[in-house]
Amino acid sequence: MLVALIVACEVAFWLLLAAGLLARYPLRLPRVGAVLLLAVPAVDLVLLAATTIDLRRGGTATPAHGLAAAYLGFSVAFGHGLVRWADQRFAHRFAGGPPPSRAPQYGMARTRYEWRAWGRGMLGWAVACALLLSGIVVVGDAERTQELWAWIGRLSLAMAAWLVFWPLAYTVFPKREPRGSDDAAGRSGSRTAGTGHSRRLP
Repeated sequence: MLVALIVACEVAFWLLLAAGLLARYPLRLPRVGAVLLLAVPAVDLVLLAATTIDLRRGGTATPAHGLAAAYLGFSVAFGHGLVRWADQRFAHRFAGGPPPSRAPQYGMARTRYEWRAWGRGMLGWAVACALLLSGIVVVGDAERTQELWAWIGRLSLAMAAWLVFWPLAYTVFPKREPRGSDDAAGRSGSRTAGTGHSRRLP
């Protein structure tokens, strides 16, 4: 049942987000849209309450409890960014807003982007681990909370892998812009300069 609730919360998150943005932009109902968008975090509170109640009633921690904590943690870290990402695109499509910003692709700008993304991931990790530790304390039974300890290890390993393969990798081996684009720009500039010079000749 807890896994089904996690799925339902994920579906509810996207439905509320879509409904809020549709009301805000195409339907021109900003107040209704604001209420629906404010209701998005309530989905996480429902899942948190259900997980806590289940453990306090004597339930043994399962992978679903760990997954619920991970979902809540990363929802806190990335939920606001997802809402902003969707809002930019709806504003551009339906309200004449500026084109949505894109992640940098090359150089130090991309490296900084990867470090910021990992930092948000660490925030999600911290929240998830805090929830898992709270569950361990609430239950107070080592045998019933082994799965929660296991999830702390899994999440820590995932964050370590993320650190190695993305921020550190982009720091040591920054992604460079393809040389073809630079050469094409240089050739274009040379042709422009040549054309300008020829026009000054008698």
